[in-house]
Amino acid sequence: MRFRIRPVETSFYDLFAEAASHLVHGADLLAQVLDPDVDRAALGEQMRDAEHQADETTHKIVKRVNSTFVTPFDREDIYRLASSLDDVMDYMEETVDLIGLYEIGELPSQFAAQVEVLQRACQLTAEAMPRLRTMKDLEEYWIEINRLENQGDRSYRRILADLFSGSYKSLEVLKLKDVVDSLEHAIDALESVANTVEQIAVKES
Repeated sequence: MRFRIRPVETSFYDLFAEAASHLVHGADLLAQVLDPDVDRAALGEQMRDAEHQADETTHKIVKRVNSTFVTPFDREDIYRLASSLDDVMDYMEETVDLIGLYEIGELPSQFAAQVEVLQRACQLTAEAMPRLRTMKDLEEYWIEINRLENQGDRSYRRILADLFSGSYKSLEVLKLKDVVDSLEHAIDALESVANTVEQIAVKES
């Protein structure tokens, strides 16, 4: 356990919780692309607004690090955690944007399974961030995120197998692969968040 001689700036915990709450909102917005009747142009605007709000939170964290003498844990870990959280939102926004830009109609059947993994991982991340204050009860979080990421990988491989089965035209394959790759990157970024939390917890124990 570390000993500190100065008060620690605790607002970082609130900012990380805020950043994770943006992810829950973003994942719920992304899930709406599964509705064939959704207005994707309007959804794209909502997603961009959500991404901008997440960026603002990330900027707050970076600014706070740069102006704080004693941080609750290593500055490098704070930067890494903030960056990974931001990456998740960026990839979610990219996914929605590509679906709109490519004017994609029907999405692969396994896409819904990927979105479900993403939503669950975002929710777990939002629940875990407040526990950074005490560093307690976090192990189950990163273990479950790792399990979900593996589940997402399996769905991703099934999507690729479907795309390259000959059922799609070449141009459709390229477009859809871009979309599912972005979603896969979002899930991978959530695993990076969990890995960083694990590293922080180990250092602080």
